[in-house]
Amino acid sequence: MSELKTARTYNQNHVPRPYTPGRRRVSIYVAWSFPAEAGRDLTVLDNRFSTMTEVRRVQWPAYEDPQWSDPMRFQQGIAGGLELFFWGWLPFQEVVQEVTGHTVPVYQRVDQAGFHTPLDERVLADTDVLFVWGLDHMITGQDATPREIEALRDFLTREGTCLALGPHHDVGASDDLALRDVEYHHHGDALVPRQQRFGRYTRSLIAGLGIPVENRYGLRPAVTREGVSAPLSIAKDLDTRGWLDGVSHLNFHMHLPHYAVTSDEAGVIQVLGRQPIDLTRPPHPFTEAGNTEFNTFLWMPPAGDRAGDVIFADSTIFSSLFGVDESVRAFWNNIVSAP
Repeated sequence: MSELKTARTYNQNHVPRPYTPGRRRVSIYVAWSFPAEAGRDLTVLDNRFSTMTEVRRVQWPAYEDPQWSDPMRFQQGIAGGLELFFWGWLPFQEVVQEVTGHTVPVYQRVDQAGFHTPLDERVLADTDVLFVWGLDHMITGQDATPREIEALRDFLTREGTCLALGPHHDVGASDDLALRDVEYHHHGDALVPRQQRFGRYTRSLIAGLGIPVENRYGLRPAVTREGVSAPLSIAKDLDTRGWLDGVSHLNFHMHLPHYAVTSDEAGVIQVLGRQPIDLTRPPHPFTEAGNTEFNTFLWMPPAGDRAGDVIFADSTIFSSLFGVDESVRAFWNNIVSAP
């Protein structure tokens, strides 16, 4: 985990960052309601995050240091599990600050204290690269309003902007319980229930902006060695912006979404990175249909009135919880560096 260099603060508003030529201002928007997620009924098996106690049990002894296991220091319920995400994002925020010279604010749709922050000018005015991470369970009912969609549409008319969408996995979408069990045994993560459907907010943004992409499944990447994902299949001829320059692979996560392109119109969505699937695992309906890779990085180049880029990349790529190496850092740098 990252070492903290300055004292932490809480309970204040963001201070806008001035525009600096060649240095992009990056913001993160986590599309969950923290209270809705943390308050999920623990007697319900599906569509909730793990408690910290469950994380400790499954990943024992990784979190048995008192920093994580002492209930006087770290929350042991779902709220504690959610706080791990923030710990995992710190190194990404620090790298971005080193590259750009700007701090990286993390907004939540509804934060721990119940403050609701919609995507509006307060978030967008001093932002050039906006990450929207779809970690909201669909059952919590997070939907983008027409005003938010219009604000994002306006944001993308500005030169040099980038919208990075990261709806997480959609596991167990079928009503067939046997099929849900098949999906579970494919990814093999004991912390993921038989049904865990994420990304309602990002899905509503995608629909509102008319982007032909949908997050599907939770597929297990192939690995070259423990904890290291197999190299991506990269469409270098399509990557004219250099998003994947110096990138060979991304970090390993046991269940990643397939970003399905739902339009046949040529050139609208460029599939730049495909992740090989671990075919040694029990089969998944997606692999039984003959697929050996899934879409993991997409680019929607500027077109018409939209001057900004739209990309798709899962939020786990930006978390140190799942490993960081030179390839992953190169990917981070490519996204946040000036175009």
